[in-house]
Amino acid sequence: MTTEDLQTGVPIIDTRSLVDKVEFYLIDLFIRKKLNPGDSIPKETELASSLKVSRTVIRESLNRLKTMGLIESVKHKGTVIKSPDLSEILQKTLIPNILDQSTLKDIFEMRLVIEVGMADLVVQRATKEDIKHLYEIIKDEVSPSKETLFDIDHEVRFHGKLYEMTKNETLRGFQKMLLPVFNYAYSSGLINKNLANKHFLSHKDLVDVLSKGDAEQFTQAMRMHLENHYSRLFSMDAE
Repeated sequence: MTTEDLQTGVPIIDTRSLVDKVEFYLIDLFIRKKLNPGDSIPKETELASSLKVSRTVIRESLNRLKTMGLIESVKHKGTVIKSPDLSEILQKTLIPNILDQSTLKDIFEMRLVIEVGMADLVVQRATKEDIKHLYEIIKDEVSPSKETLFDIDHEVRFHGKLYEMTKNETLRGFQKMLLPVFNYAYSSGLINKNLANKHFLSHKDLVDVLSKGDAEQFTQAMRMHLENHYSRLFSMDAE
């Protein structure tokens, strides 16, 4: 009998643990019952009886959901549905030292895409105080020269302020998650890759464009500011 004969007609074996199965069942149950943040879920004993599993399995499954930010314990109310903080969940799993280079590269690419895409929000929600703050940040930069590659501390301060200016809390949380990619640009050797054209729009150039209040111009300026990063990434793809 061949391997193919053995595989023919054999159902796929579910190798998930009992805790895994209960965890996914509970998530599906919450969706089917259309539970909203603040709604109570059944007690451990009720779930164990209904699913015919031990309370230990139920408790471990619920602990996983708490870690994911899907449920929380509320005094005098028991366990309730919670609206998860997506950036917080990602931050818990984004540990630079145990992420491979491919994953860090993907995150770095995501950072570039997000910062070009959020330009409209920055322009629409920027205040005079925000613009003034940005000019104060770039005043401390080593050099405004277009030949100067970014300094990690200035990069974090400047771009962190842009995320703050979006007034979007999820984006602001997301920016904290992206901080490790700044170190990746150095540790991977990405920042040291030679380019035919090292010219790009500086942080000062960006603030000058932003102060005009034109979203389309600022989007283009942000893309030009990040041009060298895109070029380095594409050159890595070609290797």
